[in-house]
Amino acid sequence: MNDYKKISRYLIPYKLVVVSSSISNILYVFFNLFSLTMVLPFLRLLFGQQQLVTQKPEFHMSMSSLVDEFNYTFSKIIIDEGKENALVFLCFLVIVAFLLKNLSRYMALFFIAPARNGIVKDIRQAVYDKVLKLQISYFTDSKKGDIISRMSSDVAEIDYSITSFIEVVFRDPLSIVLYVGWLFYINPQLTLIVFVILPFAGLIIGLVGKTLRQQSNLSQTSLGNLISVFEETLSGLRIIKAYTSEKFSQEKFKEENAVFNKLMVNVSRKRDLSAPLTEFLSIIILTFIIWYGGKLVIGANPTLGADDFIMYCIVFSQIIPPAKSFSTAYFNIQKGMASFRRILKILDAEVQIMEHDEAVEINGFNEKIEFKNVSFKYDTEYVLKNINLTVAKGKTIALVGRSGGGKSTLADLVPRFYEPTEGDILIDGLSIKKCKQSSLRNLLGIVTQESILFNDTVYNNIAFGRDTNEQEVMHAAKIANAHEFIVQLDENYYYSIGNRGEKLSGGQRQRMSIARAVLKNPPILILDEATSALDTESEKLVQDALQNLMKNRTTLVIAHRLSTIQNADEIIVIEKGEILERGSHATLIAKNGVYKKLYELQSFA
Repeated sequence: MNDYKKISRYLIPYKLVVVSSSISNILYVFFNLFSLTMVLPFLRLLFGQQQLVTQKPEFHMSMSSLVDEFNYTFSKIIIDEGKENALVFLCFLVIVAFLLKNLSRYMALFFIAPARNGIVKDIRQAVYDKVLKLQISYFTDSKKGDIISRMSSDVAEIDYSITSFIEVVFRDPLSIVLYVGWLFYINPQLTLIVFVILPFAGLIIGLVGKTLRQQSNLSQTSLGNLISVFEETLSGLRIIKAYTSEKFSQEKFKEENAVFNKLMVNVSRKRDLSAPLTEFLSIIILTFIIWYGGKLVIGANPTLGADDFIMYCIVFSQIIPPAKSFSTAYFNIQKGMASFRRILKILDAEVQIMEHDEAVEINGFNEKIEFKNVSFKYDTEYVLKNINLTVAKGKTIALVGRSGGGKSTLADLVPRFYEPTEGDILIDGLSIKKCKQSSLRNLLGIVTQESILFNDTVYNNIAFGRDTNEQEVMHAAKIANAHEFIVQLDENYYYSIGNRGEKLSGGQRQRMSIARAVLKNPPILILDEATSALDTESEKLVQDALQNLMKNRTTLVIAHRLSTIQNADEIIVIEKGEILERGSHATLIAKNGVYKKLYELQSFA
């Protein structure tokens, strides 16, 4: 029930249109009932099967009083206007009733459209906003394809199922209640017997709905796996072709596709079962009515008139469509709630890196960055152990060591991509936990080994959300040694670089990343193996661009090629999460320790 409360919160901004749609649905129900039930009593009076009512009845709130009032009004029309004119009036009344009924139906759909689409928009936005808030470690533990599936197909399922329930929740129950009330008026005894049987039909529908929800949850999980395989294929297409692994990849996708197909067949069959199952159960009950009601009409002591029995059957038959619609909506909401629960796993995920209510703005960097007794672990094994390190303003500190030693993790702690398990990091004596995250990250420029670019123009990738102009972007590109190749592109700075910048070379992508950092003009730089994946010529251009970027800045460099960091103010050698050696290049060579071995290995290579 708590999940239903959570999704109902998304209705609040649209309460006005929901109320308007509900009122229209209520009008639709009344006009529908009126158009059905007024014809037979009118014809009875018109054809003389029932005596005309000439004396105005006393009104009180009951079904019989409403019927008496109806008969008196129609009798007056027949007496005053004559039978032929009364028949014309009846035909006109039927047309008007059906016009109002269908107009009300359209207005209900008209009003609900903003709510249906708005709720889906708001849920999609909430998921996106939460993705931006969640710590990076959340996405290392989750498949990207599964998250994309929740953002797309699960949200679409809510549009199809849960929001459609908004429409029927007011209309169909009210229709059933009014029709049942009319049935009670015609014959209470028969109606009571019928509605003793109905709960058994509801139990059957509920059991099928429960299995549908379970199957829906499995199918959405399977779709996430399928999208993950497809996303990995797109990312690794070059490797798949290079290793002639097309057959292997086809089989992997084929297997996931078959699992998803099997689940969706089961889901479709169960959902499609709702309407025919409801109709079949209703027909069984209607058959019972014909048998039992017929005995009341043709028995030795008839207690039900033939015309009333016909009206009873007609009205009961009108219960079947809303019952079908309501049961279909019930089945849909089971499927929709399975999707919403998958979305809630993202929306309810704990944001581990929180910003304190009393967090302060940090507007500049004046002295130093301090790592005090910092330890970190992802799961159970420590990646960093008791790190103590000071990075003074204007200095370049290089982190070196074998892969997996914890260098990148240490750098990722500064912008709070991860939170230290133990210890603290301070900037100018202030714990970064007490800083507003946006102000902390505004101090930092980050260039990684993999250039993260977006499917947009060169200009927008360099500017990337900053309020700037073309002169500033060009100036940043020149400092990053990127201007020369940019002006040779078809549309210069407005050339679209493709998905992840695939239209550019590795060196070009890296220089664009550097240009983005130059434009930001941060006082602190984090360079994570920014040249390790480049060829010699590209490395020279990128290294020159990095030297331009590092001027007058505090820099934390993670280096794979030791030749690029010989001029660093201090080199930190990290092995298995611990600092083994530290000092200048010359000092560490003289120590004849781990650093010298690494340096000689690279020099020999």
